[in-house]
Amino acid sequence: MDFLSDFLMRFLAQLQSPTLGFLIGGVVAATLGSRLAIPDAAYKFIVFMLLIKVGLTGGQEIRDANLVEMLVPAVFAVLIGILIVFIGRYTLCKLPNVKMEDGIATAGLFGAVSGSTFAAGLTLLEGQGIEYEAWTAALYPFMDIPALVTAIVLASIYTSKQQDNADEYLSKQEYLSKQRVTAGGHPSSQRITAGGYPREQADTADRRVKIWPIVKESLQGSALSALLLGLALGLLTRPESVYESFYDPLFRGLLSVLMLIMGMEAAARLGELRKVAQWYTVYALVAPLLHGLIAFGLGMIAHAITGFSLGGVVILAVIAASSSDISGPPTLRAGIPSANPSAYIGASTAIGTPVAIALGIPLYIALAQALGG
Repeated sequence: MDFLSDFLMRFLAQLQSPTLGFLIGGVVAATLGSRLAIPDAAYKFIVFMLLIKVGLTGGQEIRDANLVEMLVPAVFAVLIGILIVFIGRYTLCKLPNVKMEDGIATAGLFGAVSGSTFAAGLTLLEGQGIEYEAWTAALYPFMDIPALVTAIVLASIYTSKQQDNADEYLSKQEYLSKQRVTAGGHPSSQRITAGGYPREQADTADRRVKIWPIVKESLQGSALSALLLGLALGLLTRPESVYESFYDPLFRGLLSVLMLIMGMEAAARLGELRKVAQWYTVYALVAPLLHGLIAFGLGMIAHAITGFSLGGVVILAVIAASSSDISGPPTLRAGIPSANPSAYIGASTAIGTPVAIALGIPLYIALAQALGG
């Protein structure tokens, strides 16, 4: 009982953080019909500044990091990104009124990483004085890219099978129609398949899923590009002076504005989410917490094997709980064009992100504090 009461007190304390306050404030303002608006250019600049700062921090730490210690968390990040997509493929996609492509795209977005949720998690960790390895910023692409690639590959396999079935059905109908006209025998100009129906040989080369364009699209996304640029600059240059005088002091203030924007965006997306099956709402409520707890468990294994810090375990859980809000949507629009953006973006922005930030981050921090004594 002492453990449970201590855990609940720490969890409730996390909910009082200013970061979460700005998020809730944005939701309330939008719900009440406020005309408050932040220009899109300002939003993109804020995200860029936050991720550059995170990247610079990680790059400076990687210079002195033990690469062997990074290996296990990085492998776990890859596995988590892939696992999240398969979980969605065999849960959400099996529910009534959920279109397969929409479900896979939603799982892919929840497997990818939100730069803003990631930044919020770092801020709350620092506010609680919980130490973590700064190189954990490098875990972002290890989870983000595999999740998006897996989602697009699974969707491509599904659509290819659907096309094959449609072609076989049309071939069968064409064969039966010609049988009625020719009154006997197979037309000599037709090639007969093993099933007795003529079909043109599928061009498997054209339907083969190409992995590199997906990876390239992910790497060129604005969020991941900013993070990787910061990592490279922190690793290869000496940015300490500009980091301490400019990027670091602005971080918390910019993050609070970002949370306000995300709160307003979440309220606006609720209308889109109503257009699709209610199962997306259930998934978006449960998935962030479940994904984060899976990652927290694997992080604890890394903690036992390599000494991975509890703060690092929290970050791994946070990025697993997050759902991409910047680079993921355009990647999925291009990779799974048949999927409905109202389903996967609405589920992510309107419900998934608020759940990950308002409930997930405090939960994982409270768990880490409880386990760490």
